[in-house]
Amino acid sequence: MSACVEQDIPFIVRGTAEYRRATFALFCAGFATFALLYSVQPILPELAEYFAVSSASSSLALSVTTFSLACGLLIAGALSESWGRKPMMVVALVLACSLGVASALTTNWHWLLLLRTLLGLALSGLPALAMAYVGEEFDPRSLPVAMGLYIGGTALGGLLGRLLAGGLSDLGGWPLALGGIAALGLLACVLFIWLLPKSRHFVAQPLSLSGLLANFTRHLRNPELRALFLLSFLLMGSFVALFNYIGFYLTAAPFHLSSTLIGFLFVVYLFGILSSNWSGRWVAHFGAAKVLMGSLLTMLIGAWLCLVVWLPAIVIGLALFTIGFFAAHAVASGLVGQKAGSARAQASALYLCAYYLGSSVVGYTGGWIWQHFGWQLLIFCLSACMLVAMYIVRRVAVEAA
Repeated sequence: MSACVEQDIPFIVRGTAEYRRATFALFCAGFATFALLYSVQPILPELAEYFAVSSASSSLALSVTTFSLACGLLIAGALSESWGRKPMMVVALVLACSLGVASALTTNWHWLLLLRTLLGLALSGLPALAMAYVGEEFDPRSLPVAMGLYIGGTALGGLLGRLLAGGLSDLGGWPLALGGIAALGLLACVLFIWLLPKSRHFVAQPLSLSGLLANFTRHLRNPELRALFLLSFLLMGSFVALFNYIGFYLTAAPFHLSSTLIGFLFVVYLFGILSSNWSGRWVAHFGAAKVLMGSLLTMLIGAWLCLVVWLPAIVIGLALFTIGFFAAHAVASGLVGQKAGSARAQASALYLCAYYLGSSVVGYTGGWIWQHFGWQLLIFCLSACMLVAMYIVRRVAVEAA
């Protein structure tokens, strides 16, 4: 395709009906992905009791999913450069919803872990491709807000997935929780297929192993992209670790909260939806580095508030942590496509690979720290992660192009 022809192909522009359809479709995709992924988080104490495993071992129901998702992202991101965006995203969602239903039907711990591992592999065909789709199909001036809306969909998926899972588990146990979330995922999948416009700026590349490796190598040699990859590892790892073990902390004395009440704590995700949408506007006014630093400082203050043995202070702390996390993630996600140039899906795949590896590694390690040393040391370690992330942003000073 010639450069002249490419210039004649219209982008999706903010304010049009096509923009509203596309952003809502991506919103649905983000919702389904994160609802399926994190529906186990508020029911980890129930899984630990039902399957007679430790708190750290129960977190494997999430960690194996995010680990396989991280590994699968590299393959999915590479294949999508040749096979296209929307078809792979549709297949990924259908498979993931099917595996979600199967997870609700098993009564064996090892089978549950296997199904959750496969679910992570299936979901790997969606996040990096969605980010690449936004980078390719949306008008550059509309891109920050569109990316914020997609991240908002992931926040809402994380919220409702956890909130409904907590309530459904109190009604009918963890199988009803996982099955109900899978049914909602199928509905979101139907809307996604119906509403998302086909790719118009995607240009297929020949499936070449040497070419794929060259793209990965080029991205990893980019110091700004490396900083974003490390930032994503620390961001997601800290976020998942905090929310993994807050349930165990609050079910014990002096709080003694039920699964439903713990699920309601995830209402703070609503603040994440707002901050991810606002982050694009903040970048336009203040620059990416300042927004990232402010977001990380907000996360740090939120973590410290979680040390106060008073439920309202903990809720405020969780809200601040969530606001900072989603704002930072939305800004960093948008920067990846800008800094990558070409082969955006592979750059997004590397970013999200680091993102979900952080979820697996820091998430599981946080369980070991919680189990052996308690809540205070866990918060101290998460605070250290935030300080390292702030140092990275200050050192590299990533600015929007």
